[in-house]
Amino acid sequence: MPRRQTLLALLLGVSLAASWPLFRPGDSAAQVVPDYAAQNPFAAVEVARFSQPWAIVFLPGTRTALITERGGRLKLWQEGGAAREVSGVPAVLHAGQGGLGDVVLAPDFARSRMIYLSWAEAGPSDTAGAVVARARLIEGDAPRLEALQVIWRQTPKVTGRGHYSHRIAFSPDGRHLFIASGDRQKMAPAQAMTGNLGKVLRLLPDGRPAPGNPFAASGGVAAQIWSLGHRNILGLHFDPQGRLWDLEHGPRGGDELNLVEPGKNYGWPLVSQGEHYDGRAIPRHATRPDLAAPAISWNPVIAPGNFIFCKCDAFPAWRGQALIAAMGSQGLVRVAIDGARAREVERYNLETRIRAITERDDGALFVLADKEDGRLLRLMPAKR
Repeated sequence: MPRRQTLLALLLGVSLAASWPLFRPGDSAAQVVPDYAAQNPFAAVEVARFSQPWAIVFLPGTRTALITERGGRLKLWQEGGAAREVSGVPAVLHAGQGGLGDVVLAPDFARSRMIYLSWAEAGPSDTAGAVVARARLIEGDAPRLEALQVIWRQTPKVTGRGHYSHRIAFSPDGRHLFIASGDRQKMAPAQAMTGNLGKVLRLLPDGRPAPGNPFAASGGVAAQIWSLGHRNILGLHFDPQGRLWDLEHGPRGGDELNLVEPGKNYGWPLVSQGEHYDGRAIPRHATRPDLAAPAISWNPVIAPGNFIFCKCDAFPAWRGQALIAAMGSQGLVRVAIDGARAREVERYNLETRIRAITERDDGALFVLADKEDGRLLRLMPAKR
């Protein structure tokens, strides 16, 4: 080998040796896994485990939380103690993506003790649909629900066991109840005004359509509709400015975060940043400027769970940003909001599918892993 080539080879070998980790016999680069825990700005401490947990909400001013398990159990858990099952939960259809879903507190919970639950229920001829109900939570040694009342149903009920969505959010003033209703994997109903599939609904706390909704003059189910053209919404939350955002799964690609505004059509299934699972192309949002485009989209997908807008006293750099629970990317995705647009800032790998995130009123952050023995993790600033 000529002298110059020999020198280059030696220099390249030294450079590679300095940059590669040391391997034992039989190791390969694919077997070397980064220490993600060491890279994160927080320590994730396991505090409890639940079976297929889906949602969590803390009771105000306490260390006690309600946690739903998809199989149909509602748990009342106190940090540092055991979880107790809440009786009075209705039977749910636990199949596919269905089961017991969201849980939120009524705006006047401190006085009324009312909570709101969503779940999948069976219908005739192998159909199914999501429902939302409210009930009074009775605490004590044997916690239970009383006076449970169904106030909303997906319509029509259809076959299949996916895309229920059934996330719930109250407006900051507590006057309006918002419900995310998935397209139930049927696509076309997201554009149809004769049903509430593929929509965001705005209701009064008792389930009646809210006065002033954009399609109220049409009457019937259309009077519930706030926005349309949605696919599978798994996050629904108000930002610090009081604006509503949703987080939804795209098809093969095209997960998206949307600023949800009254009367707008978000395009599904007419447009998407992803493709159909069989490979068929879907026109992009840019081809239909009359349809609302996402604030940000992901391709490859992150497969989101829910999200929050973080007060984040323990992580000041995150304050006011969206923290997304991600199942596909197995961790958290941090997103900054710039007006009506959004941009991804950073990802944090937890090496497990994260279904839900919540922030307690004292600023403590918790995430739920999406597994049969799903861990509840508390996130605390890392000690370096």
